[in-house]
Amino acid sequence: MAELIFRSFASGSSGNCYYLGTYTRGILIDAGISSRTIRAHLREMGLDFKDIMGVLVTHDHADHIRAVGTLGERFHIPIYANKAIHEGINRNYGLREKLRTCQKYFETGVPFYVGSMAINTFHVSHDSTDCVAYFIQFLGQNFLLATDVGCPSPELAHYIGLANHIVIEANHDEQMLLNGPYPSYLKERILSERGHQSNKVCAQLLADNFHDGIRNIFLCHLSHENNTPEEALDTVANKLTLYDIDVGGAVNLEALEQYNATSIIELK
Repeated sequence: MAELIFRSFASGSSGNCYYLGTYTRGILIDAGISSRTIRAHLREMGLDFKDIMGVLVTHDHADHIRAVGTLGERFHIPIYANKAIHEGINRNYGLREKLRTCQKYFETGVPFYVGSMAINTFHVSHDSTDCVAYFIQFLGQNFLLATDVGCPSPELAHYIGLANHIVIEANHDEQMLLNGPYPSYLKERILSERGHQSNKVCAQLLADNFHDGIRNIFLCHLSHENNTPEEALDTVANKLTLYDIDVGGAVNLEALEQYNATSIIELK
């Protein structure tokens, strides 16, 4: 029987890209690093671009779309996004190759399939043209990815309540951000309802919506300047422990690195 696997190639403001699938075929969620780097990581797994069924795009900021033009137009990989995000992608000056032939459109909230993967989407608050999270059902398991979460929503809480495996933003420690070197306007942007989710907000959201079906939590999009993996993990783990959740036992908790790929993680 095929196994569901996950691998983060990069997670943070310098670039985001994730693989979900099996050892023979899968999808990418975002492609915000170079196509050469993505291909190298795939080849480490015994895969190549021909084994990628599509790229699901969360939003049109450069750190999530840097390679989509190359993947779509040169390697003919379908690029999935809603109409607003597709329009934003082609307006982005950081995209060297515009999308012309590879666009696949979905309507937010309307389920669709990529291969045998059942995919649903919902809106996430962020200061891009639009931003969506992905809820993917495959091989009897439920996978949720929600990055760049300006403000948690009832929909996000709902899908946490259904998920077995969660990739969710824990971008910053609020005190590190407030006391750090960023200019005031950037601090205000990050702290706004269309900015980024803090460790503390992420921890409370997970604790409030935790259930026995959750097996893996991966903290993503950590700030290099305003967070550390240790700080994010401690904040979330301490909150979950207060709710009598067995972190490290019943549920695996990990922080994804900005510049380094993870090992292949089998989701069971």
